[in-house]
Formats: sequence, structure tokens, C-alpha cells
Amino acid sequence: MVQFQKRLESKLNHNRMEVPQNSGLNAEELFEHHRFIAAKGQEPLRVDKFLMNFIENATRNKIQQAAKQGHIWVNGALVKQNYKVKSGDEVKVMFEHPPYEFFLTPENIPLDIVFEDDSVLVVNKSAGMVVHPGHGNYSGTLINALVHHFDNLPKNSSDRPGLVHRIDKDTSGLLVIAKTERAMTYLAKQFFEKSSEREYVALVWGNVDADSGTITGAIGRNPKNRLQMTVFPENDQGKPAVTHYKVLERFGYVTLVSCKLETGRTHQIRVHFKYLGHTLFNDERYGGNKILKGTTFTKYKQFVENTFAILPRQALHAKTLAFEHPVSGKLMRFDSELPKDMSDCIEKWRKYSKHDVK
Repeated sequence: MVQFQKRLESKLNHNRMEVPQNSGLNAEELFEHHRFIAAKGQEPLRVDKFLMNFIENATRNKIQQAAKQGHIWVNGALVKQNYKVKSGDEVKVMFEHPPYEFFLTPENIPLDIVFEDDSVLVVNKSAGMVVHPGHGNYSGTLINALVHHFDNLPKNSSDRPGLVHRIDKDTSGLLVIAKTERAMTYLAKQFFEKSSEREYVALVWGNVDADSGTITGAIGRNPKNRLQMTVFPENDQGKPAVTHYKVLERFGYVTLVSCKLETGRTHQIRVHFKYLGHTLFNDERYGGNKILKGTTFTKYKQFVENTFAILPRQALHAKTLAFEHPVSGKLMRFDSELPKDMSDCIEKWRKYSKHDVK
């Protein structure tokens, strides 16, 4: 066991990183490994269920397979899938994954290109497309498409070709891609210094009180569910986050809002609006896929379920993007239409609010 752990530390400490050439490492032997500390107050919970809350896209079957293969440890000891995790436990798990060389296999996936020149590329990402490879998403990502369509893209600090910023899998909208080292450095600096502009449109549960406002509160990982982020209002944990919003339209039980980001934290809009008491419509991860506002009438329940079917994801679209061009210095501004699933859902609510909301 000790020998195996030493081998793990010396040979496999490159989770989700490209295998260096001439490193002597055999990609066939790579594993993806994770370590978690159960939060204070953690109720006893089976380790397979615990890990489901912490690892995105990890199925229970995959976790159970890891347990059968002897790849789950708690406090240094091998455990079975029915072990009950308690407060303070250190949980480690390893998953076998395909060789990393397949992670960045070029794939001929069509791209919706809004703008392109020698330095930058602006794409309109569809909902459902993952931006970069990760656990459970080794193909079909935006980066797989980019490395097919473009040669020699510069890598960011995480070794991801062309990527300056990202949006969530089920969020649609605009992204800028760097095609040169100069563009990568220049654009990354703008995003770091908050001089770029990003506007999102979201549909949220409830009637937002103020016509406009600012949501502040540090954002960090939820200690009880690592797949979620949470707001730490005392700013004693996480990273500072600021979201400016204004109401575009009110539909009684839901509100259409525009959001401008001053910072770019993971799930920022989704987490800030949940904190405000207005979870994004049909945001499954944060509970927005339940009826959070409205009546108890069967007719209303059926209406909401129909709108969930029309928009089977969180109602969030990265609509506008602006940045200074890395060569010309010119301000570039791009706008996109709401995708059909989101616009159809909004139109349903618009009609419903005129006739049925009292």
C-alpha cells in the first residue's frame, strides 16, 4: 500500500495536465485522483453518495467500480462503497481514465463564429457544449473543436489552447479565443483587470424587488457539496465577487434580468441570485428546477413543467462581450440573440403573465 501510494505521488501527480514529451510516463497508467475533507457537521453519509456530491459527472457506477478496484481511501485506509463518511474524514478516490493524448483529439465540430481575424476568434457557444475536457467530458468540447479548426493555438496558464475565459456547459453565449501568444497575454490581462465587459441575460424565479442593484459577496466552494459554489457574506472565505443587474421584464412569478460581471467567479450569476433569493429558472444544480414561486393549481404546475421542457437547462445566456483588440487597440463589441430555447420559454411566460398572473 505504501509503495503504491509512493508510485501514485511520483508518477500520477499531473491530474488533467498534458503528459510531457520524453517524460517516460505511460499514459495508459494515468489516473484522475481527488481528495476531500468532510466538512464540520457532516452527517454520516455513504462514501459513494458523498463523492457524487463532490465530483462533477462522476456516476455512482464509476464510483462503485473505483471502490471494487481498491481505489477509495478514508483516512488512509481502503474502504468499501458503503462506508459512512463523517465530519473531518479525509476521502481520496482515483479513477482510471483514457490516456490524456485522447483528451485533446481534434474533432470536426462546427463552430458558430461571430468574428475572426489573425489574433482573435469570437464564438457563440451553444448550450450543452463543455468548454474544456475534464472528468466525464473527454470529447465533444469546445477545445476539441478549436484544435481541429486552428493550428498552434497558444495555451493559457492551465495549458488550455486558446482559452481566455469560460462559461458553464449549460450556459450559451459569447466567448473570445486567443489565436496568438500576444493576444492571450493581452486579453488575459483585460479579464484580470476587469476592463473587459460581459453582459448576461437570465430568467430567475420570483419578482425581483429593485429595478436595478448590485450583489456582492465572496464566492467559494460549498463545503458540504463541492459541485456547488456558495456565498460567504462575511468575506472570510472564497474570492470577492460583484454582479450588477437590472430588471428587463417582469412576469409575476419569474423575472428577466440583465447582469454585468465585475468579477468572473465560477457560477457567479447562478450563486449570487440564489443568495438574493431568486434562483435561476430550471437551474438543477441550485434547485431552480422545482417550482419556487406561484400557485398550487394543477394548471400552473403543468405550465411550468412545459416551460422546463422547452428550456431544459438554466436560463442563462452570455449575450454581450466587449474587449480591446490586442493589436489595433480598438474596442470590439459583440452582441448575440437569445437562443431559441430561451426565447421560446420567455415568450411562454410573457403570454402567461398577461392572462393568468393576478
